[in-house]
Amino acid sequence: MSLISLNDTITIALSVKDRHVSADWYQNMLGFETMYHADVAGWSEVKTNTKGVVIGLGEHMETAPGNCVPVFGIDDLDAARAKLEDAGVKFDGETDVVEGMVKTATFYDPDGNALMLAEDLS
Repeated sequence: MSLISLNDTITIALSVKDRHVSADWYQNMLGFETMYHADVAGWSEVKTNTKGVVIGLGEHMETAPGNCVPVFGIDDLDAARAKLEDAGVKFDGETDVVEGMVKTATFYDPDGNALMLAEDLS
């Protein structure tokens, strides 16, 4: 049995210069549907053709191509984080909360690859 229980969603977070342009590109080139643009958070999401898999577009002045972060959906981020930290898993700072939207926490695998947990607050 695993230490924590993930739900059936995954978001692949990408760094982009203009998330509106990128969302249009994913729609026009790959047939993905734009779900929403959260201007306050600098974040957009497009739904892929694979059930439960979304691409998140994080807007940055300078992008970091190749810096892809899988974001795993979870129902209780705080409890999961506590369990992982107790097991020695390293987290990158505090849990980030966008009220009414999402709670996220970045952590690392043994090789330093970034992964993220996200709890839907909507």
